Amino acid sequence: MMGFQVVVLWSDVLIWLLVAAGVGVGVLISKNPPLLVAWRRVGANRVGMASATVLLAFILIGLLDSLHYRVQLESKPGQKAAYAIEVLSVLDALAAPLRSRNEKTYSAPFATRLYAKETMDVPGKGTVRDYPRLKHGGKHLGEREDEVAEDAAMTAFKAGVLAFIGWLSVFGAVAAVNRKKSPNLKLREAAFAWDAVLLTLLLILVFAVPLFWLSGYYHVFGTDKVGQDVLYQILKSVRTGLIIGLVTTLVMLPMAVLLGIVAGYFRGWVDDVIQYIYTVLNSIPGVLLIAAAVLMMQVVIDTNPQWFSTAAERADLRLLALCFILGITSWTGLCRLLRGETLKLRELEYIQAAQAFGVSSWRIIVRHILPNLMHIVIIALVMDFSGLVLAEAVLSYVGIGVDPTMTSFGTMINNARMELGREPVVWWSLAAAFSAMFILVLAANLFADAVRDAFDPRAVA
Repeated sequence: MMGFQVVVLWSDVLIWLLVAAGVGVGVLISKNPPLLVAWRRVGANRVGMASATVLLAFILIGLLDSLHYRVQLESKPGQKAAYAIEVLSVLDALAAPLRSRNEKTYSAPFATRLYAKETMDVPGKGTVRDYPRLKHGGKHLGEREDEVAEDAAMTAFKAGVLAFIGWLSVFGAVAAVNRKKSPNLKLREAAFAWDAVLLTLLLILVFAVPLFWLSGYYHVFGTDKVGQDVLYQILKSVRTGLIIGLVTTLVMLPMAVLLGIVAGYFRGWVDDVIQYIYTVLNSIPGVLLIAAAVLMMQVVIDTNPQWFSTAAERADLRLLALCFILGITSWTGLCRLLRGETLKLRELEYIQAAQAFGVSSWRIIVRHILPNLMHIVIIALVMDFSGLVLAEAVLSYVGIGVDPTMTSFGTMINNARMELGREPVVWWSLAAAFSAMFILVLAANLFADAVRDAFDPRAVA
C-alpha cells in the first residue's frame, strides 16, 4: 500500500497539458518543411539555444513542483488510512533538507549565527548579548566557526569537479552521436548550436551542483524572518512564475489573434466594435481593473470554503483565477498590432486575387493571413511571458497577486521591502528573488529575439 495520496491540482493538469501540447507541436513541425526550416534557424542561433537551455532548467524545476501528493499519517491496524493536510510535491521531497531545516529568524548567507543579537545565558559568563548559534547552518563545523570560507570553498570545489565529470560524459555522448552522423564535422560547425548548449549546460552544472551540495551544510542564500531557507523559496517560486507566464499567455492569445485579424480583415462596423472594446479597456488603469477583479474573486473564494479540502487547492484556484484575469485584460496590445498588420496584408495582390476568385473570407484568413502573422504571434507569446512574470511580481508586491500561502517572486519581494528598513539591512532575500527573476526573464527575452529573427518573413535569410 502506498504511503501517500496523489493530489491533482488544476494548475498541474494545465502545465502537463502544455508539455503534451508542446510535444505535439514538435511532431507537427517535423512534418511541415517550412516550419522545420524556421526552427532550424532558431537551433543554429547560439544565443537562442543558450537561453533555451536556461529556460529548460527552469521548466524542469516547475515540472518537479507540479507532481503533488499527501503523506499518509500513522494509523492503527484496521483503521482507515488518513493523510496529512499539507500538500507536498516531488520538488519538496528532493529539497527536504531545505524545507525542514528552519532557523529561528534571519541569518545571512553562509552564516553560522543569527543576524541579530539576543540575550542568552552562557555558562560561566551569566547573561550576555550575543549572536546565537544556528541550529543547522554550519553545524558540522562544531567549534571551527572561523573555517567557514575554507570549508565552503573545498566543498564547492569537490562538487564542481563532480559536475564537470558529469558534463564530460554528456559532451562525449553528444560528440559521439554527431561524429556518427558526420565524421569530419566538428561540434561548433554543426547545424545545431551544440557548442552553446553544452557551454551553458556546463555553467549551469558548475553553479547548481555546488550550490545544492553546500545547501546541505549552510543556508547559501540565508534565511527569512521566520527562518525559512531563501533558496527553497526561490525554487518554489519558479513554478508560480511559469504558470503565470504560460497559462495567462494562452488565455490571452486566442482572443487577441481572433479579434485582431477579424477587425483588420473585415473592417467596417466589425472593426469599429472591436476598436471600441479595446479602447475602453485601455482607458481603465490596468492595475485598478485587475485589482477589482481579484478582490471580487477573493470574496467568492472566502465565502465558499467548502469548495476546498486543503489550503493548496484554495491557493491553486486563486492562482488560476489571477491567470484568467490577467489574460482577459492584457490582450489589447497584441490585438491592435495584428489589426494593423492585417490591414496591410489584405491589400496585397495575392489576397485580392483570392477574393476575386471567390475564396471564402475565413479560408483566406486561415491559409494566407494567419501564416504571415505567425512570426508576430510567436514573438508576442514569448515576450508576453516575461512581461507577465514581472506583472505577477508587481501585483503581489501591492497585495493583489497570488495567495499569501503560495511562494512567488512577487511575495518574496513584498516580504523583503520591510527587511530593507532594518538595521543592519537584510538584503539577501530581495537580491536572490531579483537575480532568479532576472535570469528567467532575460532568458525568455533572448530566446524571443532568436525566434523573431527566424520567423520574420521580412528578415534576410
